[in-house]
Amino acid sequence: MIKRKITQLDIYKVYDETDQQFYYGCDQEWYASKWKKLSGCGPTAASNLVLYQTQGRFLNTTPYGTDKVLCQNLMEEVWKYVTPQLRGVSNTKMFYSGLMKYAAKVDLKVENHFQNITKDKNHRVSLTRIIDFIDEALVQDVPVAFLNLHSGDEKELDSWHWVTLVSLEYPEDKSTASIQILDAGKIMDINLALWLATTKLGGGFVYIILKPNELC
Repeated sequence: MIKRKITQLDIYKVYDETDQQFYYGCDQEWYASKWKKLSGCGPTAASNLVLYQTQGRFLNTTPYGTDKVLCQNLMEEVWKYVTPQLRGVSNTKMFYSGLMKYAAKVDLKVENHFQNITKDKNHRVSLTRIIDFIDEALVQDVPVAFLNLHSGDEKELDSWHWVTLVSLEYPEDKSTASIQILDAGKIMDINLALWLATTKLGGGFVYIILKPNELC
């Protein structure tokens, strides 16, 4: 089996002083308003992408840390750019376009990559292509945002929901694949092949590479 994963998962260990517990990644429940709690999975996943790359690679260019309050500040800032509409952040273009605007605001250059998964199974990309896309990201040590519009038979996923993908495992023939995601402060195991074969609406994947503008 081939295994890929981000190298610094502990960056996502967020400490909550209120209940004195650690959580993995930002959680949309940390937004203050009811609307943001309900619709905030997109900006939350976007915040996770930013958090990992700025903390993991450019510690001197960001004020954010893995303290819950500081993560909440990041989430509120990212919300201004990756902003849910009535149907949330319902496609990859909304997601990466907002992140590009955010990156410009904080003087980071963004290189974005995306892979859409169509509703129509006859025109859907293969599992091999999706494995390759995720593998490309993780080899570069960047997490992947995963939009699931319909969970199919994979019961651990919530439909119409963004999560953060941090690891991938697959055999050499790429006949199947499993992933680990961060969602609601937890690490969860997902059968990627099962999801792709049974989702009725598809979704998509996005990863970004952030670099300080002066180094580009």
